[in-house]
Amino acid sequence: MTGAIAFDTHRFVKRLTENGFTQRQAETLADEHVALLNANLATKADIEAVKADIAAVKVDLASAEAGLKRDIEAIKAELQRDIEAIKAELQRDIEAIKTELKRDIEAVKAELQRDIEAVKAELQRDIEAVKADLLKWLFGAMIAQGGLIVALVKLL
Repeated sequence: MTGAIAFDTHRFVKRLTENGFTQRQAETLADEHVALLNANLATKADIEAVKADIAAVKVDLASAEAGLKRDIEAIKAELQRDIEAIKAELQRDIEAIKTELKRDIEAVKAELQRDIEAVKAELQRDIEAVKADLLKWLFGAMIAQGGLIVALVKLL
């Protein structure tokens, strides 16, 4: 702060001495008032200096804001590129997994087909064996029945 405050120290000292202060007391009090005013009151020059400082800070803030906006836009662009790269990589991975799954499914199908054919062949053999057993029993039963009929006819 500057000492540009207008304060009539002569008038101040004169009034104090008229009201009972000694010359020395009045001058000391006047000096202290001038020092107090100069230390605590802002002058037009002080206000203008603060305004200039504020304007400079605003310019700095605007510049910093513009820089931050550029940085944010650069980060956004970089993130977008990274996202696109990750999407492409995931798509390649998905296609590879699909291909591998198709191969695995085809292998399982082929194995199941072989197992089905083996079961069919085994069932066919079992059916043929059952047929042979049935024919044996039928022929045996027919022979026994024929013998029973002959025996009954002889008895009658």
